[in-house]
Amino acid sequence: MTAQEIDAYLDAVPEPQSTTLRSLRATVLEVIPEAERGMSYGMPAFRVEGKVVAGFASFPRHVAYLPHSGSVLAELSTQLAGYEQTKGSLHLPIDAAPPKELIEKLIKVRLRQLGLSA
Repeated sequence: MTAQEIDAYLDAVPEPQSTTLRSLRATVLEVIPEAERGMSYGMPAFRVEGKVVAGFASFPRHVAYLPHSGSVLAELSTQLAGYEQTKGSLHLPIDAAPPKELIEKLIKVRLRQLGLSA
């Protein structure tokens, strides 16, 4: 798995989703710069110590942040009020990067769940 796979994915995504996801990738890497970059289930993913911590995907009407856990979003339900979501994905606008503080909280919860530290 390589960072080039994520670049190829982003190159195939239309605007404005591509720009939004590139910003999201930069934020994830600011929070966990040691993350291994690659793909999981055909979508960009970030691993720490071999465990998937975060991911994202593009859809026609939204982009999704994927915590790769069914309980991260529930744990942060108060902070996520106003965002559409499923049990395993947070839906974000196609044309606006999410706040860095929000992504940082999502990643910290996932790392804690995995017994890892941020």
